[in-house]
Amino acid sequence: MKKIFIILVSLLVVITFNSNVYADKLLESGFLNNKMDYSKNQNIDDPKNKIILIYNHGQDDHDDPSNNCVWKNGIRNFSSIVGKKIDGKEIMLYLLCTGPLAGDDYKRLWNKKKFKPPYKGITKLDKRVKANLELIDQFLKTGVPNKQIILTGHSCGGWMTMMLMAKYPDKVGGGISLMQACYGEISKKDKVAKLGIEKALEKFRKRKGSGPADLRQKQIDEIKQSKILSVLVFTHPKDPYDGLLSDWVEEIPGVKRIIISEDKKINGKKCYRIGINNGERWKEPVKRYHDMDMTDCFQYYNPTIIKYIESRI
Repeated sequence: MKKIFIILVSLLVVITFNSNVYADKLLESGFLNNKMDYSKNQNIDDPKNKIILIYNHGQDDHDDPSNNCVWKNGIRNFSSIVGKKIDGKEIMLYLLCTGPLAGDDYKRLWNKKKFKPPYKGITKLDKRVKANLELIDQFLKTGVPNKQIILTGHSCGGWMTMMLMAKYPDKVGGGISLMQACYGEISKKDKVAKLGIEKALEKFRKRKGSGPADLRQKQIDEIKQSKILSVLVFTHPKDPYDGLLSDWVEEIPGVKRIIISEDKKINGKKCYRIGINNGERWKEPVKRYHDMDMTDCFQYYNPTIIKYIESRI
């Protein structure tokens, strides 16, 4: 009996220790408050005096369906400006969860032995664009001026933000893209720093096949066709995803790019991720450069973000 008790206690300790410290996911779409939680009031009161930020999360996989949306700590910085006013207009934050969407050809796309072009159907990113357009139309119907709607997104969400803004430049007031990427850790795994961009992308093509490589380039080419792309873009050179592959955004008129420092500090301050686990706050040094926009020190850029929004409404 003692042995069984010891085993059970040991298992409990292991489970507790190994439980994900980034618990308390946000899994449904809705307006959030400045406490990283859903607002009790999900209505838009006085819509003409509201600024709505639509937050688009990253993806576990490029084209596959997923049950995830965002961890509370991942949206803490945009949540921190909820309720602030710009020219008398109050900022609201809407989390759009589109994880369950799947690209029509996702089962073939990343299988380089099975995939033969063209991609059949609609990609997940294009479906996410459509979901955003439908949401924007709902906000417009309530009376929110389109210039007071700002798209935002992290990783694949940031990539999708630029895709939508390129195709529909007058649909919203502007966009904020954070660590845009959606095709894996190309910068790190394909050794961009050592080989250079061209050879690294060739390596990526050999490693993952022509499907992802061609689709990525197609989307970049479409974004670059913009006559003007009014998007604020944040990148980090050590981001293992597209950290050293982001210079192309500066070729597009209207893009304002901010390159975050080359270490895990911003303005000399060491960066931490701070979140909530089962109601308890936790804090740890940031581990991934891809997550720099989720850290406490990223709030150094809040005045820049506020100023950008002010310039667009």
